[in-house]
Amino acid sequence: MATLQGQPVLILKEGTQRTVGRDAQRLNIMAAKVIAEAVKSTLGPKGMDKMLVDSLGDVVITNDGVTILKEMDVEHPAAKMIIEVAKTQENEVGDGTTTAVVLAGELLKRAEELLDQDIHPTVIARGFRLAAAKAVEILEEIAEKIDVEDEEKLKKIAATAITGKHAEYAVDYLADLVVKTIRLIAEKTEKGWEVDIDNVKLEKRQGGGIEDTQLIQGIVIDKEIVHPTMPKRVKDAKIAVLKAALEVKETETDAEIRITDPEMLQKFIEQEEKMLKDMVDTLVNAGANVVFCQKGIDDLAQYYLSKAGVLAVRRVRQSDIEKIAKATGAKILTDLRDVKPEDLGTADLVEEKKIGDEKMIFIEGCKNPKAVSILIRGGTEHIVDEVERSLQDALKVTKVAVESGYIVGGGGSPEAEVSLKLKQWATTLGGREQLAAEAFANALEVIPRALAENAGLDPIDILVEIRKAHEEGKKSYGVNVFSGKIEDMMENGVLEPLRIKKQAISSATDVAIMILRIDDVIAAKGMESSKGGGGEDFESESSSDED
Repeated sequence: MATLQGQPVLILKEGTQRTVGRDAQRLNIMAAKVIAEAVKSTLGPKGMDKMLVDSLGDVVITNDGVTILKEMDVEHPAAKMIIEVAKTQENEVGDGTTTAVVLAGELLKRAEELLDQDIHPTVIARGFRLAAAKAVEILEEIAEKIDVEDEEKLKKIAATAITGKHAEYAVDYLADLVVKTIRLIAEKTEKGWEVDIDNVKLEKRQGGGIEDTQLIQGIVIDKEIVHPTMPKRVKDAKIAVLKAALEVKETETDAEIRITDPEMLQKFIEQEEKMLKDMVDTLVNAGANVVFCQKGIDDLAQYYLSKAGVLAVRRVRQSDIEKIAKATGAKILTDLRDVKPEDLGTADLVEEKKIGDEKMIFIEGCKNPKAVSILIRGGTEHIVDEVERSLQDALKVTKVAVESGYIVGGGGSPEAEVSLKLKQWATTLGGREQLAAEAFANALEVIPRALAENAGLDPIDILVEIRKAHEEGKKSYGVNVFSGKIEDMMENGVLEPLRIKKQAISSATDVAIMILRIDDVIAAKGMESSKGGGGEDFESESSSDED
């Protein structure tokens, strides 16, 4: 509100909140630091878990950074920006979400100290930007090459992603499973290796132990055979994949059929039956003995299929239809008038099995297993969910390693090395940007410090030892949280893709600079807490495809 000759002039709506200058910066930084602190204790193999309870009473127990932030109902706009960092990190590389968020929080904490020394936010932003670019250069210098054929290193990368989660006690078994999966679906292109994670179908079933999780070189679908008299097991399957319904089509326009005697009614029914029989005969004559249909199958069509000894499944999700077609080499048919034998896919075996309480269809021994399934087992629903999250992280991380072809050590070793080199490089900068670059270098040490704290070690002692090791040229030395000592992470097999570290630094820097440059927050009256909670930015991974 301004005044003109003693008369008040309303500029903003009544009830609008406005925070300006240092207060706005301080509040934004505080909100970002609170989010970073919330996930900091989950970092590393010895990180703790969080129990998240939503408004409906549903419980999620996890130490996966992105899942925690997704479930948190966040109100503050700066906090939402930090959650965006986790979202970006997850979408781009699949892991390192906690690292990115913790680093963003630490960068803002260091920036606040510089603001207190009257250094302008744009100067800090420029120093951070220069330091981030140099940090990426240093990371590329210390990275090592890796190939899809290097199974042992790939297993170690997958194991690093799984360690610290609920699935940890079966880490070797799951890491082996992940590497086999990635090698099956990896495709060589002109640019290098490409891995499409969408070709991996994760199916969950409560019951059994984590070691009962299995890789199926084919597709598993959560459906049952439509008719009880159909065969439950078909060897040398010839598979028809349909998008059309095995039903008599309704007319698209309003139509009226006048029937004047019972004979006409009988002919009408017989004609409908003939149409259904013709559809089934078309499929059987082409050689199909298994049918997967995205839409419905009429009861009479089920009878005819059953009589012909065909195994049929209806209402299969579109994503599953596409995977079945890819794995078996089938064409997706939308018209049943012209089905040829070459339109059918092949598999060694299609079988209905009972897993836990429910039945599932297994398609195994596919011609081209570029689409595969992992059937996840575990003692409780929460464990099965957490194993699924662990496998998703491990699959994405291994994919990134195969595609980018470069890895670095874990355990805080790359951050410690980059921090040391940045401090040496910062002295070459002129002006106040040097202070910002030094602050950036110090902020990177939050990762080894947090790993040490979460493992119950003395963070000061660990940081002193890690600095000493890196000054002696031991580039890949980091924190072994199990032994409590500083060891060579490359030799210990604690490996991470280079791209995860680069993305974490880049995302954290971007959001820190964005928050730093805000000096005025204008909040409209009546901002409802239910609108724009942090979780809104994330798509639900469990949402099923439309039929």
